[in-house]
Parts: sequence; structure tokens; C-alpha cells
Amino acid sequence: MKPLGNDAASAYRRVELDARIEAAAGEDLTRICLEEAIASLGVAVKTIEARPGEVPRGAVSRAHSIVLWLARGVSEDNPLRGALTQFYGGIAATLSRNLVRASVLDLVRARNDLNDVLKAARVDA
Repeated sequence: MKPLGNDAASAYRRVELDARIEAAAGEDLTRICLEEAIASLGVAVKTIEARPGEVPRGAVSRAHSIVLWLARGVSEDNPLRGALTQFYGGIAATLSRNLVRASVLDLVRARNDLNDVLKAARVDA
């Protein structure tokens, strides 16, 4: 059984995220998704560091789902559509492999790559 405090904190995070998503427009939604994927990969890395050999499926799966959504959601009129779709697809493939056998190096690289895109998206805002 999980302690009540963890469930309450998780519920508050979900409500906060839902509120941010509800209020977001196109580019803001992309930034929120990137932030969430990066955070999930951070959790995955910390989990592996704390418990080597354990595959943090929940965190990696969450990041994988977000990246797939990003790949499918690139606007057709975006001049970088092809490059972004390929980039997100590559990250998704890496995360998919890490659902079976997790590699800290792979997850850190994916997190850093997504963070680079997030930084670029913030500059454009």
C-alpha cells in the first residue's frame, strides 16, 4: 500500500498539469510536453542510479508516449516538420529499447536532446 502523502502529491501534480494543458496553445503545449518528457527521463535516470538493473518502465513509458505524441503532432505547415518528426521518432525508438533494457547513457542523451529542443523553443517564444 502506498502512503497517502505520495498519492496526494501525485494527484496535485496531475491536476496542475491538466490545468496547464487546458490553458495552453500550440507552442505552449509543445513546451509543456517537452518539460514533462524531460522530467520523466530524469526520474528514470534517478531510479536506475538508485536501483541498478531495474527498468523504470513507468517513467520511460510516459516519456515514450509524450515523444510519440510530439512526433505525430508536428504541424504540417512547420518548415522543420520532416526534421522534427525524424528527431522525435529517433528518440521514441531509443526509449522503446529502454523499456526492455534500460541504459542510463541512452536516457541521459535522450533527455539532453529534448532539453536542447526545449531551450530552442523557449528562445523562439
